[in-house]
Amino acid sequence: MPYAVIDSPIGELTLVASADGELMGLYMEQQRHLPALETFGVRDDSVLPEVVQQLKEYFAGERTSFDVPLKLVGTPFQQEVWTALKSIPYGETTTYGELAVGLGKSLAASRAVGLANGKNPISIIVPCHRVVGSTGSLTGYGGGLERKQHLLDHERADALF
Repeated sequence: MPYAVIDSPIGELTLVASADGELMGLYMEQQRHLPALETFGVRDDSVLPEVVQQLKEYFAGERTSFDVPLKLVGTPFQQEVWTALKSIPYGETTTYGELAVGLGKSLAASRAVGLANGKNPISIIVPCHRVVGSTGSLTGYGGGLERKQHLLDHERADALF
């Protein structure tokens, strides 16, 4: 599995390619749950050029959704949560509880949803940053709350136009 490292307005991003050329990881510097780079294989900054291009467009305010092939590896419940994350519109947020109820679970499942959200291996493109606490407060984010706030501000500013 080759990986690439690119610069972004929120710091370096590590993009991990599957054997089939799908994006299977997008990690930020010092991200919680960041696998060791040695597990990815060889660094090759030429891999995943479409992902790199779409991320550049996103950060430039020219893209509000992504259409690159993804390979999400996780438990069935994590997969369900990550699929639901992709349906949260650009520039909008939802809560862990709303996400749980939208999945047909009880409000009590919001903690499990939060844990699955935190294990999302493809940040930004699978927009876990769009999930907030029940009061609208920023709660845990694997890339850090400053990055989460930056991504939300970036999307809200673009959504106004």
